Amino acid sequence: MSIFRIDEIRKMSEKERKEELESLMTDLLRERGVIATGGALENPGRLKEIRRTIAKIKTVERELEREKGK
Repeated sequence: MSIFRIDEIRKMSEKERKEELESLMTDLLRERGVIATGGALENPGRLKEIRRTIAKIKTVERELEREKGK
């Protein structure tokens, strides 16, 4: 799993974006599980990067939906 820039996300196919979004959501759930059980994260900044990348993917998907609607 890697962190993407917005232009990289725009170049992805719809299927690739959905797969990456699922992967990121799973990673986010795993990281939050570690926190909930009282564990310490290896890289605390990773949580923020995962959330931001999820937001970027959702933003691109929303933009594409709006384009189709016009």
